[in-house]
Amino acid sequence: MTRSDLVEALAGRFSQLTHRDAEYAVKAILDAMGDALVKGHRIEIRGFGSFSVNRRSPRIGRNPRSGESVMIPEKRVPHFKPGKALREQVDARTAAILGQETGKPE
Repeated sequence: MTRSDLVEALAGRFSQLTHRDAEYAVKAILDAMGDALVKGHRIEIRGFGSFSVNRRSPRIGRNPRSGESVMIPEKRVPHFKPGKALREQVDARTAAILGQETGKPE
């Protein structure tokens, strides 16, 4: 699902929202989440999951072309951990879809 798909779904679900309003709402939510992560905050959405920032230690890597050693600096990267409800929902739906494709009874 892309950002525009999300806007379309939001505008379709709430008929009182125009496409532009739905676009602003999605942009506002994503901007707020991005700003919170930049500040080092953790975002928790009950039933969905949590977003946090993980630290990757500096390390030595290899240039795949030349094979020479390269120092890779420390990084901070966003991390998503799905909530229990989302994990269970995805697992159940995936099992149902795979069961239908292979013709196996559920």
